[in-house]
Amino acid sequence: MEQVTTDTICAISTPPGRGGIAVARVSGPAAIAIANAVWKGASLADAKSHTVHLGTITRPDGTALDQAVATVFRNPRSFTGEDVVEISVHGSTFIQQELLHLLVASGARMAEPGEFTRRAFVNGRLDLAEAEAVADLIASSSRAAHRLAISQLQGRFSANIDSLRQQLLDLAVLLELELDFSEEDVTFADRAKLRELASDIQNMVTRMASTFSSGQALRDGIPVAIIGRPNVGKSRLLNTLLDTDRAIVSDIPGTTRDTIEDTIDIDGHTFRFIDTAGIRTTDDPIESLGIERALRSVAKASVVIWLLSPDDLQSPETSANKALIDGSIRPDATLIPVLNKIDTIPDSVTQATESLSAMAPGTAPLAISALTGTGISDLRNAILAAATAGLPDDESIIVTNARHHAALTEAADALTQLIDGIDLGLTPDLLAQHLRQAIHSLATITGSITSTQILQTIFHRFCIGK
Repeated sequence: MEQVTTDTICAISTPPGRGGIAVARVSGPAAIAIANAVWKGASLADAKSHTVHLGTITRPDGTALDQAVATVFRNPRSFTGEDVVEISVHGSTFIQQELLHLLVASGARMAEPGEFTRRAFVNGRLDLAEAEAVADLIASSSRAAHRLAISQLQGRFSANIDSLRQQLLDLAVLLELELDFSEEDVTFADRAKLRELASDIQNMVTRMASTFSSGQALRDGIPVAIIGRPNVGKSRLLNTLLDTDRAIVSDIPGTTRDTIEDTIDIDGHTFRFIDTAGIRTTDDPIESLGIERALRSVAKASVVIWLLSPDDLQSPETSANKALIDGSIRPDATLIPVLNKIDTIPDSVTQATESLSAMAPGTAPLAISALTGTGISDLRNAILAAATAGLPDDESIIVTNARHHAALTEAADALTQLIDGIDLGLTPDLLAQHLRQAIHSLATITGSITSTQILQTIFHRFCIGK
């Protein structure tokens, strides 16, 4: 754990730029005295914690900068665990900068990125996983991402990790006792029970680690690739789904040479739609690169929309294109065959859909018109159902952080070695080594064991003022 800091920091905590209100945060041992030095009104030095005061920010010559509201939080009942004053002023960029200059001149220093949250961690107000959740909460752009960040910030993930670590610590104590009494040849840790518990914890850790891909998709957006030959309407479908002219629509084959991405929200989930270059046989080297990138996008997508036109149902190239898609799509991804341009075949939609179903057995084809909007609502529902079918329920712990996933994987590997060691009859010192590694890996998640380098990497992801 880092040493508790003794200086006082300040920063604007609201987004940069001009707005109705801006908030400057001051934290540290001299926070109240420094804020009081630029304040005209009821003395902040005498203010009780969690009280709000109206006054004026003044310059050293006594002239007023702005009318302001100051909120006082006395330690340890503040976000950082230190004395904190939050000063709300009008959102002029000039006022914001002048206020910071006054605070620095009065003894504060400018905060580094993430330093307020880092102090909350150092002072025990948040553990490391909860601190990281602050960044995720700020960045959340959908209901699903917000739910995950709130759950982690409220400590559900940390509580589970601490419970598993405590169980392993209890086992470690028994093994360490055996090492202390090695000359007496006594056994404190029953090997059968030790193996059973280690196996249970290993399964739980592995299950938590396995949610990482789902967690990333929920946090950053579920990737959906739109694939098909040129001129089937991929770009128009993207524009229709996004309700904007994001992609160029043209009757000229090969217009889309590269992938085009954009996001929309469907029922509280963010989806990243990728319009890809048309798949076909071509001698154009630039278009060929686009097709290669299209297939790479398919490999990364959770949902793949295979878009066809009525002409594709009679084309010999369709089977070859389907084979390319099948060779690129992830085993856990969902393929949705979609027949577009049904407005051009109003009397034979059912027959065409049946033909498409034969081309993609085991799937449920949809019929749409990206031009008129027919069937788009059904397609959105199908995308949502496909993307969320395999997701854990709301009560499950879902891992969204790559650092957490790596630590869980390390812990699972160490527990596997522990179980193998028990089966092989290894000595207590060797078993204890694997157990210590598992404990250490879990401890790095919440910050019970960490390093300065890890902390710097984590908190530099934050904005200044957070």
